[in-house]
Amino acid sequence: MRKRVTKAIFPVAGMGTRFLPATKSVPKEIMTLVDRPLVQYAIDEARAAGIKEFIFVTSRGKSALEDYFDHSPILEQELRKKGKDDLLEQLKATNMDSGAIAYIRQHKALGLGHAIWCARRLIGNEPFAVMLPDDVIAAETPCLQQMVEAYEETGGNMVAAMEVPPEKTKSYGVLDVEEDMGHMVKVKAMVEKPQPEEAPSNLAVIGRYILSPSIFKTLNNMKTGAGGEIQLTDAIAADIGTENGVYGYRFRGQRFDCGSKAGFLQATVAFGLAREDLREDLHRFLMEITQVDKAAQ
Repeated sequence: MRKRVTKAIFPVAGMGTRFLPATKSVPKEIMTLVDRPLVQYAIDEARAAGIKEFIFVTSRGKSALEDYFDHSPILEQELRKKGKDDLLEQLKATNMDSGAIAYIRQHKALGLGHAIWCARRLIGNEPFAVMLPDDVIAAETPCLQQMVEAYEETGGNMVAAMEVPPEKTKSYGVLDVEEDMGHMVKVKAMVEKPQPEEAPSNLAVIGRYILSPSIFKTLNNMKTGAGGEIQLTDAIAADIGTENGVYGYRFRGQRFDCGSKAGFLQATVAFGLAREDLREDLHRFLMEITQVDKAAQ
């Protein structure tokens, strides 16, 4: 019987330089999208997929991230005293049970593959998920849950994939497809950040993975790849042709790149419009500024 995926790694050691000066004091992962930090969207998605153990790979300056998941007895007591039960319920979603969350330090920024390698002892010999909080996905069925359900049929390694404009392939790991089965593709090669003319397809890997512990054998070699970093893509690619295999999963949903300012703003608008309590006012405002912009032209 195939082992269930119950552990997830969240690589959050980056400095968030694209969001300076805000990230000088606030970790990018707890910058708020509407009224929840980016990392909360990833946690909620992981919980929906059955994840029970949450492993954060952090770096210096991330203490605010650790505090966010801690209980806040004084705040909870004040909310209870004032009868603000709805806010109390929202706070509960940010709390982690004792032992459910772990923090590992990545002391040098050596790449995503290295960040995953740092958590190897907590993973052991089990399949695990990797979630990049920068990628926020709006979906009726959460993306990782879709992948876990598909993984129960395939096993091996699975990466979330989406079509991107050909000129954007140089920003992603790109799949070379052996067999296209619709939502699922069997992968025969992976190329990290290829130039458009060298890309085997426009099917790009985005920040959701279900991986076999066998990838740690490759990561142990500490071999650098694109950009002089230890690439997770290279470690996954090493499993192609083995009994584990590699699959790409075309998820159902809309992905927002919240690692960029434009993507963060787009997500804010989209998630704001999805909220009943905000939709009317936000829609009216967007219509007004659009009309002003047209008049100015």
